[in-house]
Amino acid sequence: MKHTPAFKIGLFGIGLDTYWPQFDGLKERLEGYLQEVHTRIAALHPEIVNAGLIDTADKAFEAGYRFRTEGVNIIFLYVTTYALSSTVLPLVQQAKVPVIVLNLSPEAAIDYAAFNKMNDRTRMTGEWLAYCSACPVPEIANVFLRTGIQFYQVTGMLRNDPVCWKEIGEWVEAAKVAHTMSFNRLGCMGHYYSGMLDIYADLTQQYRFFGGHIELIEVDELAALRRSVTDKEIEARVRLFYDTFDVQNDCEVDELKRAARTSVALDQLTAQYQLGSLAYYYKGTGNADNEDTISSIILGNSLLTARGIPVAGEYEIKNAQAMKIMDSFGAGGSFTEYYAMDFNEDIVLMGHDGPGHIAIAEGKTKVRPLYVYHGKVGRGLSVEMSVKNGPVTLLSVIQQGNGKLALLAAEAASVAGPILEIGNTNSRYKFSIGARRFVNDWNSHGPVHHCAVGVGHVVAKIRKLGLLLGMEVVQVC
Repeated sequence: MKHTPAFKIGLFGIGLDTYWPQFDGLKERLEGYLQEVHTRIAALHPEIVNAGLIDTADKAFEAGYRFRTEGVNIIFLYVTTYALSSTVLPLVQQAKVPVIVLNLSPEAAIDYAAFNKMNDRTRMTGEWLAYCSACPVPEIANVFLRTGIQFYQVTGMLRNDPVCWKEIGEWVEAAKVAHTMSFNRLGCMGHYYSGMLDIYADLTQQYRFFGGHIELIEVDELAALRRSVTDKEIEARVRLFYDTFDVQNDCEVDELKRAARTSVALDQLTAQYQLGSLAYYYKGTGNADNEDTISSIILGNSLLTARGIPVAGEYEIKNAQAMKIMDSFGAGGSFTEYYAMDFNEDIVLMGHDGPGHIAIAEGKTKVRPLYVYHGKVGRGLSVEMSVKNGPVTLLSVIQQGNGKLALLAAEAASVAGPILEIGNTNSRYKFSIGARRFVNDWNSHGPVHHCAVGVGHVVAKIRKLGLLLGMEVVQVC
């Protein structure tokens, strides 16, 4: 879509209208707490539709209709005090989006001594009601489960609780990624690498779990666009290559120009189809234009990947989705597979020929000439890089025996050391459970032989994304 709808958060608090005339200041106090929640969530994402304090069924219907018409993607239900489930259910049924129940106490504990010195039972009850957010949560959960409402909980404190607010932040990020995937346009250009049975994908299952749109693209379209690229555009793109990459001295000028022509055409193709990600492979044998196009595509694809349009080689559609997820979390998401194992250092070497996510590279990415593509037609330029040293996450979209998709993840560390200088992406990964067990455990879940790797440990966010998408998430380590 030319204009993707904005991601919006719905927020409301709950209370009981019967309380307000009985307990002076209680409503205003709870509304103040709700405003604190609004301010904290707005710091994570500013697009909030705040329905205020809902204390009657009529208000619930009105707020639910507002959430639906204003297009909220997720709801945060802040439980301020006891409230009837009948004032909650109509709202979430109208909105029809996942609900995160915030069971947040204003403080770590009631000041028992001060409370018991009040000597006014009415005031004491009002004070207690300001702390009893936990009270209606079982009732709400019961009703949600029985009526099929998708909900999750965060329990903690409104203030001075970084663990609680970290979890809320993860829910916001996961919901934003789910929104991104639901509007993402994935281009599939060419055809599968013949014989790689694991990577064959059921496209309808991709729609089922992620949404979005899949565009099937002919390589001929890219080849045609290449023919209209001007010398001026080629010169500018070659300069960009030198600014972006560490271009090695043995790279021929003609090869750089060939890659530049394809890179400019790729940008045009991406704009034409409004692509947010791309999976590609094509032999090109017997068609000089197509072979020339595909064998000069790696630098352009690396530039696209670095700017948030991840590109997976070998027509790896499932991994293009995994790369988009990782990139949408701000972690990168580079195309990778097992390269070798180093039992002396207890690490797994992983990488891939083709595009890399140069934005998460350790140092400047090298460009090297390849005179033979690994089992592929053609020759040309390729990128050589390692993922930044430090924590990383591996993610694979897998299709299970029952046909359903799932997410397979692992946390590890990218560590310094020698790599294979063969013009590919290359990194050394150390796992908390050791290289042997990681490989066995990862393989036992039947993943494709590719995965996406990104910087940082983000499995907690991936788990929440899986819940929102209705996908099983398996963490190996």
